[in-house]
Amino acid sequence: MARKSRFTLFFVLVLSLVLTVVAPVSAQGKVLRVVMGAAGTNVIFDPSLASDTTSHTFITMMFPGLAPREETTGIPQHGMAESWDISEDNLVYTFTLKQGVPWVTYDAATDSVVEVTDESGAVRYVTAHDFVYSALRTMDPAIASDYGFLGAEWTVGGTAYNTGEGAAEDVMVKALDDYTLQITSPEPAGFLLQVYGEWLFSAQPRWTIEENGDAWVLPGNYHTYGTFVLKSHEPGSRTEIIKNPFWPGTESHPIPTLDVIQVNFLDASAALAAFEAGEVDTIEEVPLADLPRLRVERPDELYIGSRDCTYYYGFNVEKAPFDNVHMRRAFSLAIDRPTLVEAVLGRGEQPAGFFSRPNFAASPTQEEYPDLGTRSDPELAKQELELYLQETGNTLATIPPITLMFNTSEAHATIAQAVQQMWKQTLDIEVSLANQEWQTYQDTLGQDAPQVWRLGWCWDYGDPHNGLGDVFRSTSGNNYTNWGSEEFDAILDQAKVMTDFEARKPLYARAEHILTWEDAAMAPIYFYTKVSMISSNLVSSPSIIGIERYDKWDIAG
Repeated sequence: MARKSRFTLFFVLVLSLVLTVVAPVSAQGKVLRVVMGAAGTNVIFDPSLASDTTSHTFITMMFPGLAPREETTGIPQHGMAESWDISEDNLVYTFTLKQGVPWVTYDAATDSVVEVTDESGAVRYVTAHDFVYSALRTMDPAIASDYGFLGAEWTVGGTAYNTGEGAAEDVMVKALDDYTLQITSPEPAGFLLQVYGEWLFSAQPRWTIEENGDAWVLPGNYHTYGTFVLKSHEPGSRTEIIKNPFWPGTESHPIPTLDVIQVNFLDASAALAAFEAGEVDTIEEVPLADLPRLRVERPDELYIGSRDCTYYYGFNVEKAPFDNVHMRRAFSLAIDRPTLVEAVLGRGEQPAGFFSRPNFAASPTQEEYPDLGTRSDPELAKQELELYLQETGNTLATIPPITLMFNTSEAHATIAQAVQQMWKQTLDIEVSLANQEWQTYQDTLGQDAPQVWRLGWCWDYGDPHNGLGDVFRSTSGNNYTNWGSEEFDAILDQAKVMTDFEARKPLYARAEHILTWEDAAMAPIYFYTKVSMISSNLVSSPSIIGIERYDKWDIAG
């Protein structure tokens, strides 16, 4: 998308036409100081383009969805939708929107949050038309959204439009009137409310996007409507968001008590030092080496809880030696997951032999399916390596050099070093390590994925389809393995339309077995816990869904 040159002109126009009711924020009030990501973190403020947890944390607060999931249970709540009606065939979802929610922005001249007005001076309110625009924009193939396929898959006409084969007007996301939104799915599914209810279908401000192009995400051009408003952003360093005094409150997003949230981006060691010095109130990552000390010295401020995310290594099945299934199996089997989570991490993680979180209603479990997925087995790993050598004619000396790549992080480096040693000890194979900053790393995965690479997946909604289907099916933009399976895709197509959770379990068990063992396209490693430091003076509700809801936190006293 081209950056337009009319930024200055439009900014003057904003000052003259857009500023109406003013709410000063210069008196900061309650300020929450957060370290949310590593130094250099690239925050994507465009809801259509964001694909990482940090970006979605900001977007969830500034662009509330129709029915966002409650952060401690994962259950959808009333957000911008005051109510909804689902047809008997589970295909048509009709949302009645909350009225009187204005679009707002930050005005640097007055250090204030102001309502946005149109050319006639009338306040712009969030309507169903803004939700339609957002959905179509995210599905637009010209936008190239990583999540465009997800909304498209569950909207009549969406996939055709997203793939450039259909028209926007045929997509069944419709505004029946200013405050009634209707979405029609091509198939029934038990998780559609979660798909439609989250940030993916949140409203977007058409006027400023079309006027400013890429520059619409800059403070002053950035029009939002949620609990907080973007005040300033220093890329990779610091971001400040301030309370929206015009937000009326919803079940999912009550009126916040905080006035300012200051977000810093620091590497884990620097973040912990800042926390212990009293310079920040909470940090989202704790250095592994400091965990034993913190358990003793600051147990009341150390938080360890579950999180709906899976840590995994992916294989590029088109790059030797991982173009052979036996080598992929050998590398997965050689990862000693119990030792890794107990001795290396020590944060309560669960070893993962398959991809889907076992706590979802439709997820298979190891208890129900003892042979599910892969496991840690050094002897079987050696057998699979021998099969690889026999099939390829290689010896250990002629195996192509192997590099494991990960995004820059102390924790990822620690894990990679431990796994590197396991591969050497079990398979007698030397593996090099490499890392890149997050944005560069994302580009690398999308353009030319390395032989072996790490990622984590945090579920957008609590169902196995979100991971299996939205990450690893052959058509997914999140599938960096270059692997595809007709049987795997067919199973997912069969399971996704079923509303009986128990009946879906054996299908997902089969899909998991194909992914993690038969074809071994990836190696699941562990199910996340969240480990953070939270000052004792904070009133918090740490999230299990991967996206922290800081707008619901408070400072005691």
